[in-house]
Amino acid sequence: MRYIGLDLSTKTGFVALDSSGKVLEAKEIICQSKDAAGISEFTHSVWNEIETNDTIALEGFSYGSKGRGVDFQYGVGWIIRTKLFEWGYRGIEPAPSQVKKFAGAKGNANKNVVMREAYKRWGFEHDSDNVVDAYILAEMCRLYCVDGDMPKFQREILETVRKLGE
Repeated sequence: MRYIGLDLSTKTGFVALDSSGKVLEAKEIICQSKDAAGISEFTHSVWNEIETNDTIALEGFSYGSKGRGVDFQYGVGWIIRTKLFEWGYRGIEPAPSQVKKFAGAKGNANKNVVMREAYKRWGFEHDSDNVVDAYILAEMCRLYCVDGDMPKFQREILETVRKLGE
């Protein structure tokens, strides 16, 4: 069983953990082009990382976000979610603020703070903040499924997390 964290964007963070929390893979998948061919290639790159028995944590949409590229991120996010639903994948979909809080940061913390907290809590570091977010998501997914030892605040966050497909 693998526990997957996906931080979907034009630079998608992907992390796979085993049941003990060991990192099996950690990488960034980059969308090279925003035309139909580029989006198709990108989404296939994401699908190719997912295995049949994986349980997945996708970061929920940041509905308050504004600026360039947000509409594209929503589009890619819905493409991935639709495929996962069609294929019957299970998992969770925590909000961005829940991901930050699970790492020990405030819900509105910037990426550098979240990266530092992930390193302090789990010893995980990566050059990409997207991969760090994906790691936190994978850890949330793993602990949600195996009900491992965790602080009370993390347990409370997991109790409120929305399941994929609901």
